[in-house]
Amino acid sequence: MLTTLTDATHVRKLFLNAPFDAITRPQLIEMLAQRSTTKPLHYLVTPNVDHVVRLGEEPALKPYYEAAWVSVCDSKPIAVLARLLRCEGLLHLPGSTLTELLFRTVIRAGDRVALVVADAEIAEAMRAAFPDVAFEILVAEPNIDRDPAALAACAAFVARSRARFTFIAIGAPRSERIAYHASLEPGASGVALCVGASLEFLTGRKRRAPVWMRELGIEWLHRLSSEPRRLWRRYLLGVGPLARLALREAAANIAARRSASDRRLSPVPPR
Repeated sequence: MLTTLTDATHVRKLFLNAPFDAITRPQLIEMLAQRSTTKPLHYLVTPNVDHVVRLGEEPALKPYYEAAWVSVCDSKPIAVLARLLRCEGLLHLPGSTLTELLFRTVIRAGDRVALVVADAEIAEAMRAAFPDVAFEILVAEPNIDRDPAALAACAAFVARSRARFTFIAIGAPRSERIAYHASLEPGASGVALCVGASLEFLTGRKRRAPVWMRELGIEWLHRLSSEPRRLWRRYLLGVGPLARLALREAAANIAARRSASDRRLSPVPPR
């Protein structure tokens, strides 16, 4: 586990080969609430098990996560592993919960909010749910993974919108790519958040797991039962790679502790 300072208020830790920030929920909400559209665009990512596994298999994705202003753990299993492997301080805050908190407690009537979504139904549902918010919405092209021009158009939309908050909700790693490239655009401002299916949960298009399931860390089971055809392969094939990453993390921790112990026990050479 590697630790680096990324902001005056929080520390970044590399865990399971992915960056996570040691930050509290109140600190994060305050940071987001205070961020203005006069400041350069920063973005937030919410890695879960699927993201961590992808990062292990596709190193080319790492810059998109490393450049993020804030990286918050979206996964209860990862949070549990962090405690077991003594990676302290990781905030577990699902993107869906963060999105709801922002819309309920931070975003005000008249605020400019941009959305990058997968289809027009989500756009209309958001407008109906929050009629006082000044939305700017882009429905992304479906072939964005294979069309650099479509990705560039999404990044340009985010940069030009000058919204207080931009929610990019078209899945990983598309959302992270868009946020990264938008952050490089001159004049881009505000905060972009890569939040997966959060807008669908917020509008009721999809149902979140009951609170008791979230607290037990089995929200993934609810999602699997809700969308088995789409998610079974991701969850099943993610178990092995996650276990290997956890074993490597444990081995690295043991080696680091042994090295520290050896240094303490080494005799001090006479002067």
